[in-house]
Amino acid sequence: MTEQRVKELISELLAELKQTEGVNEDMVSTVNRLESDINDLVNPEIDTQENTVMDDVIALEAIFTANHPVAEKIIRELINSLSRIGI
Repeated sequence: MTEQRVKELISELLAELKQTEGVNEDMVSTVNRLESDINDLVNPEIDTQENTVMDDVIALEAIFTANHPVAEKIIRELINSLSRIGI
């Protein structure tokens, strides 16, 4: 269930960013890359040696704090969900 929630949160975050004015394509690309990295981590068939997903999510939270409060809330919930599944 938590892995599914993580995927839902990434989708919510992408939707929020696409609706928000002032969000550049680089930010959307970063979240898309994060989505791919998370999918790789939760897929038991893929061996992921280097796990920097949590660092990446925390960095995004810092970016969103000042200018994107809804995205920041989603990121915070994502961090909690990732922690629950051991990432």
